[in-house]
Amino acid sequence: MSYGTADSLRPVTLDDVRGAQKMLTGVARATAMEGSRHLSQLVGSPVHLKCENLQRTGSFKLRGAYVRIAGLLPEERAAGVVAASAGNHAQGVALASSLLGVHATVFMPNGAPLPKISATREYGAEVRLHGQVVDETLAAAEEYAAETGAVFIHPFDHPDIIAGQGTVGLEILDQCPEVGTIVVGVGGGGLAAGIAVAVKAIRPDVRIVGVQAAGAAAYPPSLAAGHPVTVRHPVTMADGIRVGRPGDVPFAIVRDLVDEVRTVGEDQLSAALLLCLERAKLVVEPAGASPVAALLAEPGAFPGPVVAVLSGGNVDPVLMQRVLRHGMAAQGRYLAVRLRLTDRPGALATLLGVLSVADANVLDVSHVRTDPRLGLAEAEVELHLETKGPAHCVEVGHALREAGYTVID
Repeated sequence: MSYGTADSLRPVTLDDVRGAQKMLTGVARATAMEGSRHLSQLVGSPVHLKCENLQRTGSFKLRGAYVRIAGLLPEERAAGVVAASAGNHAQGVALASSLLGVHATVFMPNGAPLPKISATREYGAEVRLHGQVVDETLAAAEEYAAETGAVFIHPFDHPDIIAGQGTVGLEILDQCPEVGTIVVGVGGGGLAAGIAVAVKAIRPDVRIVGVQAAGAAAYPPSLAAGHPVTVRHPVTMADGIRVGRPGDVPFAIVRDLVDEVRTVGEDQLSAALLLCLERAKLVVEPAGASPVAALLAEPGAFPGPVVAVLSGGNVDPVLMQRVLRHGMAAQGRYLAVRLRLTDRPGALATLLGVLSVADANVLDVSHVRTDPRLGLAEAEVELHLETKGPAHCVEVGHALREAGYTVID
């Protein structure tokens, strides 16, 4: 039935998840699980990456969307469906609706990445842009549903959605029967709740850890309060988990079955995305990289074997460029130095020669001669360098001082 009815509040069971798995046969892929030697060494036990970034539409969201829409009555399908999403749920609803022959209208925030907007339209949905965050977009979609009779397909707050997402948990148990900890990103909570329902019913000893971006972490205060609370103006690069309030249905499940919810910062998200790209050769969006960020932040906190769920790979290339720069900076692979030198022909070339010997790649040079703080024969140079990491940054600074340059803090 449509969102808001008693049906939306029924409990989610293992049988529901198993039924969803049968329904998704031939629709959703059983995504690969890849081992990570680097993370395994860091954590001290095997770490596997559950690659939902390689799912159809680029994220796990197709699973829940298809189960929800497939369960509608004929008259509900005829009325069409409406959804709200920053991108991944939008694409899942669009493809599921197309496969089931249902008209879909999808509301997306004004700042949604252009590739996600384009993909949603290509899957056959009508896209409407509204609001700045998902919560505002959700309100617009619910209003549209009330006005038109279209069935609102909530991104996380419905048992069918949670059952569909829970099929990820069944696949994890099949692919890694000895799993000790599952780490999963959390926005509204649908994926974590679904995995928890499936896994805890079969293996109650498995530890399930949710991860939120620190700037959009509604679950820690909600769990402390005992009910969903709203975080005003959530801010994070991880748009897939930038949700201001937990869903009522997933919150109850997360409260009862998820062992812990952690938070990670933007630097940690950037570093995790960079690691997935460099070490695992996987394109992962910041929300999808959040479990890896948690492993990097405190590797000893996760009993193994560990499965980190890479929930999505739909990242805007422009954001990817910014995040990669941010991640490299967080890893100490960028160095900004400012120094003074004698203003004479060849002085800058000599400086660049020192940096070349030190194997530092110059990205940008700012050369100032006219500042009143400078002496008559002085120039100030600011350089942005690409390095090999923190140790190399120290080596570069030492090489400059050895060459007689005074580095200005």
